[in-house]
Amino acid sequence: MPDVKRLSTEDPEFWPQLDRLLVWEGVSDKAVHETVRDILRQVRSRGDAAVVEYTNRFDRMAVDSMNALEVPVERLTEALAAIPVARRQALEHAAERIRVYHQHQLQESWSYTEPDGTLLGQQVTALERVGLYVPGGKAAYPSSVLMNALPAKVAGVDELVMVVPTPDGTSNELVFAAAAIAGVDRVLTIGGAQAIAALAYGTETVPQVDKIVGPGNIYVATAKGMVFGSVGIDMIAGPSEILVVCDGETPPDWIAMDLFSQAEHDEDAQSILLSPDGDFLDRVAASIDRLLPEMERKAIIRASLVGRGALIKVRNLEEAVQVANHIAPEHLELSVAEPLEMARHVRHAGAIFMGRYTAEAIGDYCAGTNHVLPTSRTARFSSPLGVYDFQKRSSLIMCSPTGAAELGKTASELARGEGLTAHARSAEYRCE
Repeated sequence: MPDVKRLSTEDPEFWPQLDRLLVWEGVSDKAVHETVRDILRQVRSRGDAAVVEYTNRFDRMAVDSMNALEVPVERLTEALAAIPVARRQALEHAAERIRVYHQHQLQESWSYTEPDGTLLGQQVTALERVGLYVPGGKAAYPSSVLMNALPAKVAGVDELVMVVPTPDGTSNELVFAAAAIAGVDRVLTIGGAQAIAALAYGTETVPQVDKIVGPGNIYVATAKGMVFGSVGIDMIAGPSEILVVCDGETPPDWIAMDLFSQAEHDEDAQSILLSPDGDFLDRVAASIDRLLPEMERKAIIRASLVGRGALIKVRNLEEAVQVANHIAPEHLELSVAEPLEMARHVRHAGAIFMGRYTAEAIGDYCAGTNHVLPTSRTARFSSPLGVYDFQKRSSLIMCSPTGAAELGKTASELARGEGLTAHARSAEYRCE
């Protein structure tokens, strides 16, 4: 059975122990950097030919042109019609909830006019073209298609280009079906750093996009970091995380399975439980031992819990919030009697799941909120993916003659103080 770490805030070494537990060494090494840099260089200079070459090499394909790698829109519709009815209905139900939630995030342009007639404001516009990276093969995630594509469509993005690798020619029908539901405009079966390069720089077939979103492996993440600046990116995500705060009154089997739900993603995922009730931590540990053998991904769960998991005893729920804010988790479950009150004191979390009946898994699929969330403590300064990631803002300034004369004096004084005479004279011309 897994030997999950047991920590206590009463231990003088607790905070250093916690920080060591939170560290994730997921940065790419020199070899990965060099490989990705060469792929980016080749795609930028050789376009389609390089993309085809790398696709054949890395995905074990045998195509001779990019035409063979584009999926007709009709193929997406066929996939939607072919999947089991219950699965299609689940996708459509989730999509509708995601769409409705994200419509509340739409930002609108605004302006105001000062007494002298000067107008100031902000104009909100959608990005023109976005690239969506979707991991491919059998371990594909249609839910990620919905979570990335629907906010873009709600924002008003003109064209959404999805790339998804099909190693050995293996495609995922649910991914294609989700693309149909979300209204993806183009789909290309390419992946890896070569797909990121094609989206960032454009090729004869792949249009250059304004922003790239979606998860991927270390090569994809490294490529996204390298092309940032040429295009925007959403984030570079680390392993999945869950932090559960429980007062000891929730069934321990529920909590154990909540911890499993993130641990089963991969061996680097992190599942942590905080409770002031030491006996409850023991009961959860017993549930973990009893339930783990029946899990299909038990080897992954065990490795995750042993390597990065923890059961932590805190003095009280107030201290639990302090620890939670330090961890700044991707997913935070507040399995307590007064979750709304506790949530008011949470400053750093990607998503907050409140109450004993709110499983984090609901947020992964169909609550309506976005499951693309900040990881590795980045919730301290970043937010879930949303409509705002696909909109940008332009400042609006229109001076009246009176406003130009008055503001010009201030601008001239400040510009001359900075030694920028042309700035000053440009403003002064309007003062005359």
